[in-house]
Amino acid sequence: MTIDLSPLDKTTRLLFSIDLHPVQGDRFQPTGFPSLGAATYQTTDGQKLLVESAQSMANRLEATVWDAVNERPIDALEGISHVTVKKEGKFLTDTMLEAHRLNSPYILEAPKSKFVETLKSELGTLENGPINRKLLAQALLRYDVGSLLHGLFLAKGDLAGGRLRVARALSAFIEASNARVAASGGVKNDAVNPAGDTKKGFGNVPFARDEFTAERITLWVNFDLAQVRGYGLGPEAERLLILLGLHRLRKLVDGDLRLRTACDLEPVTRAPRATRPEGFALPKLSDLEAALKVSIDMNRSAMVQTETSYDVKIESAKKKGSDSEGDTEQDEANGDS
Repeated sequence: MTIDLSPLDKTTRLLFSIDLHPVQGDRFQPTGFPSLGAATYQTTDGQKLLVESAQSMANRLEATVWDAVNERPIDALEGISHVTVKKEGKFLTDTMLEAHRLNSPYILEAPKSKFVETLKSELGTLENGPINRKLLAQALLRYDVGSLLHGLFLAKGDLAGGRLRVARALSAFIEASNARVAASGGVKNDAVNPAGDTKKGFGNVPFARDEFTAERITLWVNFDLAQVRGYGLGPEAERLLILLGLHRLRKLVDGDLRLRTACDLEPVTRAPRATRPEGFALPKLSDLEAALKVSIDMNRSAMVQTETSYDVKIESAKKKGSDSEGDTEQDEANGDS
């Protein structure tokens, strides 16, 4: 079945507001931040709670189309561009898994990398003067199409001076309204030595736990179609990007929204409709996969699958005896631009 995207022709944003609820019970665990905990804030509609951030959702959306068992994109996306990194001939990572995608240090910091030299060559003309967005978009379409959806900041100084940025075109976050703390707790029991040294993992350890309840949990989705068109890649590539974004969203809605052990959510309805343009229905997965196959074939000559290597010894930067850690968001990788 051909998917008709003409209802989107005159809109700059495709917006969804998808209600969620816990799979069981009423409590759920939101994401947490170092030195902050759960992110609660007051609005004119009452207290709200950030359940999942935009940077985490970008990674989760891309994870929906990754085959973890076979370490490759799912079959429906065969032919899309992405970069696979190997170490000593074995799979290490992929731009579809990296929090910063093509800006992964396992790609850009690899010594004597032919792929990095290729990037420098293709993007070298962007080092001075205004950024040629079309040229940058063409390079990203060729090597890592996901970066055109989920954002990118090529911060490496010898890649056009470290000023190549692409904002997220597909963005999402999960927010709870009128959220209230559901305080509880427990104890880690040591039946052998209850009074043992807890610093070494022995003994009984009581703990407190803050979960939440809410009147409403909402997945908000913003697909910036104006940005997609602004890449200047032409109608066939634009259609591919829109279909890829809709496919990720449908996979997320139909799939597993178990964000954490105590945060297992599901949509209230499996047939969400957009709030802008009002009434646009998210296509069925089978229809999206059929349309994507055709669209990928139409753009196949513009995309390549690249394999590179990172054969440097991987060491921890944490100093021996130091208990300090970076300010990364708990339970999720930091996002990109």
